[in-house]
Amino acid sequence: MKPNIVVVGSSNTDLVVKLPRLPGKGETVIGGTFSLAAGGKGANQAVAASRAGGSVAFVSKVGDDHFGRQALDAFKNDALDTRFVGVHTTTASGIALIFVDGHGENCIGVASGANSEFLPADVEKARELIISADVLLLQLEIPLSTVEATIRIASDAGVPVLLNPAPAFPLEPSLLRHVSIITPNESEVEILTGMRISDDATIVAASLILRNMGIPAVVITLGARGAYLSEESGDQFVAPFTVDPVDTTAAGDVFSGALAVSIGEGTALRDAVRFASAAAALSVTKLGAQPSAPQRAEIETLLNGTNSRSASYAG
Repeated sequence: MKPNIVVVGSSNTDLVVKLPRLPGKGETVIGGTFSLAAGGKGANQAVAASRAGGSVAFVSKVGDDHFGRQALDAFKNDALDTRFVGVHTTTASGIALIFVDGHGENCIGVASGANSEFLPADVEKARELIISADVLLLQLEIPLSTVEATIRIASDAGVPVLLNPAPAFPLEPSLLRHVSIITPNESEVEILTGMRISDDATIVAASLILRNMGIPAVVITLGARGAYLSEESGDQFVAPFTVDPVDTTAAGDVFSGALAVSIGEGTALRDAVRFASAAAALSVTKLGAQPSAPQRAEIETLLNGTNSRSASYAG
């Protein structure tokens, strides 16, 4: 049986320009190609979780415009339960402007739009859905008050809370102790803990800071270096998979969505991190956010070692 995953978060439309290199301050770089794709960290994670094998409900808000209607149609194509995706009648849907360079690295600017109008009252409407979930997954592209309300609903009901703290900003320990698993990348770790990641020792130290805030399990994604898992039963580095990177956009979202599914299936956390790493690795081989999220069969093929590529990535 598929695990029930509830994702609460943002929905955007991504306007992507592929360039030879990322522009510097005040600089224009000519020669890019343009594409439009569905995005938003919440929507990316919901789609990734569905394709990874979850039964997924998405709780969000879009605008009453072309991009919002397009997003709702796309969610249905990925079999998402969208009963609690609200439509704001006077605020535009969220938009992300993304530059991607020839090495697959990116920089992103976001106009939050309807995401900024996604309020605790909207989440309250989905209370019964949330408390029946096997895993709750959320991020920080929506108002913090909405994040807090969602986490408390799930925590009070004993639902595991998986938080991808992106885009990162300092969070109170009083909130973090209600989180079951947190999945920051290196820059997000620095914002959350004040510790800059420079080597293995600082990775270990930063994970302990987060654990001491009351979070039972910490998964730090390290891109091409893999991931680091810290939990009560022990700490370990999880090796990356070998791929040819094209675009790293949404790799962390795909990681989190796949991780939620594997946890919901009752998989040991180390193996769940490896499953999520395989999904993230596959995602960087394609351009775009949601278009890059792999199907379950692709993830299992890479896990089984029958996929050969050439560079490595984990999330």
